[in-house]
Amino acid sequence: MAPSHYPTRQTLFRASLEHGLQLMQTGLPPCIRLLREVHGVLLSTGRESHMAPGEFRRSQNWIGGTRPGDAVFVPPPHTEVPDCMAALERFLNERELPVLIRAALAHVQFETIHPFLDGNGRVGRLLITLLLHDAGALQQPLLYLSLYFKKHRTEYYRQLNEVRLTGDWESWLAFFLEGVKETATGAVDTCHRLDELLAADGERLEGAGRRASSLLRVHDALGSQVIVSLAGVHAITGMSLPTAASAMQTLVEQGIAREITGRRRNRLFAYDAYLDILNEDTEPLR
Repeated sequence: MAPSHYPTRQTLFRASLEHGLQLMQTGLPPCIRLLREVHGVLLSTGRESHMAPGEFRRSQNWIGGTRPGDAVFVPPPHTEVPDCMAALERFLNERELPVLIRAALAHVQFETIHPFLDGNGRVGRLLITLLLHDAGALQQPLLYLSLYFKKHRTEYYRQLNEVRLTGDWESWLAFFLEGVKETATGAVDTCHRLDELLAADGERLEGAGRRASSLLRVHDALGSQVIVSLAGVHAITGMSLPTAASAMQTLVEQGIAREITGRRRNRLFAYDAYLDILNEDTEPLR
């Protein structure tokens, strides 16, 4: 794929979340396989695709500095990653703690293990959303802590290191829960803006005459799965593939949808304006 056709980091972030949610809908619990699958999508294309997507690292990594000796933090050796992740997997499925506490603790543990060569921060934040969704705390995945962590980047990393160095879990939990509160308040506004976008784009398509019905059905499918294939549209709407393709092409021409792969086959379409609202000011931390 040519660099100009690489999906943006935000698009891949959303695609990996969608993939994780789909796997969970089939009955897959929070587990190692889920995290590896999500990571595989996250680094599937683009400049990071050589960083072993979906595979645990087989070498030592570090955070900050130029080598382990001057790093801010050095995760466990790669030989210990499988055992560490197995222990984390067991914790992910314990139900004694409230899910917000479990998500906060799991995030720190995952970031400390740092099991992949790259993309650990993004997977760690996706893990929060996946855990909340699995527990029924989120009907729709609209609670992203990326913006909160970005706004408080220095404090975020300080809190992680304090847990690792001194075991100060209480301060981390207070920081995390304040982020959930702030993000949830913002999510209400996000929902209103998404509703307004869907209504405005729907009104544009209603003027398409006899084709309006098929266009609106594809638009509804795109609104429910903002990165979708034609096969996905067919599965959601029951429309034939040629009809779905024709309607989707009209949405592309209208500037509502965008093809993101640059391929002729197995194409994917994104609802950019919807994604822009979800990802506003949330360029993920690495």
